[in-house]
Formats: sequence, C-alpha cells, structure tokens
Amino acid sequence: MHITRPSPSEHAPFAAAYIDATARALEAAGSDDLGALLAGQPAALRALLAPAGPDRGAYAYAPGKWTLAESLVHVADTERVFSYRAMRVARGDVTPLPGFDHDAWVPESRSANRALSDILTEFDATRAATLALLRSLDDTAWGRIGVASGHPISPRALAWMMAGHCAHHLALIRDRYLTD
Repeated sequence: MHITRPSPSEHAPFAAAYIDATARALEAAGSDDLGALLAGQPAALRALLAPAGPDRGAYAYAPGKWTLAESLVHVADTERVFSYRAMRVARGDVTPLPGFDHDAWVPESRSANRALSDILTEFDATRAATLALLRSLDDTAWGRIGVASGHPISPRALAWMMAGHCAHHLALIRDRYLTD
C-alpha cells in the first residue's frame, strides 16, 4: 500500500507528530510502502521485547508512568479507535466522532493481570484487522474527510497516524523500558 502522506488539512495539528514519525520510519526503511511498514511493526515489537522477561510488563520507567504492559495495551486500544474512525470516514459517515481519554482507559485495561505474550497476540490481531480494512479502501475512500475530536480527519491520515503512534511507542520501549 503506497499511501501518500496526508496534507495538514486532513488531520489535527497534534497528529503531525505521528505523521512525522511515520515519515522517519519509512525513510529509515528506505521505502515509501506504508502497508509494509504497518505489516512489519508487530514483528518489530515482538523482536524488541524478545529479551524481556515475563515480569517486565509490570515495569514503569518512572513513578507515575505507565507500565510496559499498560503502554502496549494503549497501543492496541488507540489503533482500534483510529481504525474505527478510518472505517466510518471511508464509508462516508459524516457523523462527528468524539475524542477518547486514553489516560482513563489504561487503569481499566487490567493489563497488570495479563502476560506480555497475550498483549502482543492482541496487538497482532488488532493490526491484522486494521490491515484488512486498509487494503479494502479505494481512492475515493482514502480521500474522504470526516471529523474526529473536533478536527478534520481522513482515512489516509489515520493510517499514517497508526504507523506513527506505533513507531513512537517502539522508540519509547527501546529507550525507556528496556534500558536497565
């Protein structure tokens, strides 16, 4: 899937950080294939976490920060929201979509009671469903504009945001959760 970078008119200003992260990840891969980047991220996450012991999920790199398990569930939850938004907009639904409070969701995820392997399996399934949806979209669907969290949004921007959000968390995991 060669999905062109979204224009700033297709997303909220805060989304630029994730879109830029996607651009950096594509550049590092020497590719412009967003689909390949999205398809490869679950394996990259598994490879990064392979040396981590089973109790590493309870680790938080600083007081008040999410544990590794909470961070991973957050990535899956956010992807579900972005994918749902992409589907709604791609299908021509013009109903404004509400925001979500990821900080309120994390305690409710019960991630402390879950094995990292289970959370990774959940992310694999979430990403597989996302890819199936994105592969089904045509040029008309990619270009549609809806509203989410009070800002314009396109399926193209959401696809780039999903890849960038995951890339952001891969970097956080590498730099903060697996450093000691």
